[in-house]
Amino acid sequence: MKIGIAFDLAPAVRPSEGPDDRYEEFDKPETIAALADILRGAGHEVALLGDGREFLSRVLADPPGLVWNLAEGEGVGRCREARVPAALEMLGIPCTGSDPLTLALCLDKSMTGRFLAARASIRVPEGWSLPRDSDRYLLESTLSQCFERLGGGGTLILKPAYEGSSKGIRTNCLADDAGEAITLFERLTRDYQQPIVVEEFIAGDEVTVGLVGNGPDLEVLGAMKIVPLRPDGRFVYSVDLKRVWCEHVAYEIPARLPEAVERRLFRSAVDAYRALGCRDVARIDFRVRDGIPYFIEANPLPGLAPDWSDLVILARGMGVAYAELVRRILDAALTRVGLAEPLARAARAIR
Repeated sequence: MKIGIAFDLAPAVRPSEGPDDRYEEFDKPETIAALADILRGAGHEVALLGDGREFLSRVLADPPGLVWNLAEGEGVGRCREARVPAALEMLGIPCTGSDPLTLALCLDKSMTGRFLAARASIRVPEGWSLPRDSDRYLLESTLSQCFERLGGGGTLILKPAYEGSSKGIRTNCLADDAGEAITLFERLTRDYQQPIVVEEFIAGDEVTVGLVGNGPDLEVLGAMKIVPLRPDGRFVYSVDLKRVWCEHVAYEIPARLPEAVERRLFRSAVDAYRALGCRDVARIDFRVRDGIPYFIEANPLPGLAPDWSDLVILARGMGVAYAELVRRILDAALTRVGLAEPLARAARAIR
């Protein structure tokens, strides 16, 4: 089968204007090459499609049988991750991963939180979305109300509403009063040109759960805890820490959690995956406080860099090599679209 790969490449040099994490979600050539090698090794012809107009012209000129979607989309729109799957859906070409609705929903952090908050099995931190053009009076009154809702002694975390890969989330993105929050809001709106999510900061363990598959064959790969090497109770898994993670964090795989907490964590992850309509693969992030997992965000388009993407590190820690992870995702997609027979799943399959 001919498999096309849709992707965005990060520039070799970080941008001189705007935030330095502008292209943080985009892939490096090494990731595309590694994925292509595995697909070719499985007997498939591979076409590199890119994104945008280049992607459209190549797909129209020589349609592949399946597209492996890694494309994040340029710009700040909340539907940018949905563009490639939407175009392929219109053309009748199947692709790996979630459909346009799920990708657009999950990129909007505030919308995702509100959507999942109604489900009894999923706890979501209290959160609010502030329009980027909010005036000073609206900011002061809204943020004061936010702190009041937290009992007057809580901490807020601020982050761009429509970004992934921790874009805009820095080690200094926490606020303990309205004045600090306004300063953060002004910096974030200037840099990212979009609404800002203001959320209760959950001081607890940062844990991510990897999932692969669909329907009765949905498999929980396991959970990975991100452990700060210098814990201070205000740890944030920020973009600056991720870039040099070996200096700041350790990855605990599998996450050492009490059995009851692990069961609740996995059930919350599976329920979120299914409720959001995720397909083939996703990574779901939580913070665990007092034994309760709080949903932070869903990643239906997780990074697949062979050496540093969280899902890949998690899978490797659970004994699933990179090539095997890619094959499992491909098998899930081919099975879902009727191009392959289901294969036996691992013991952690959720039925």
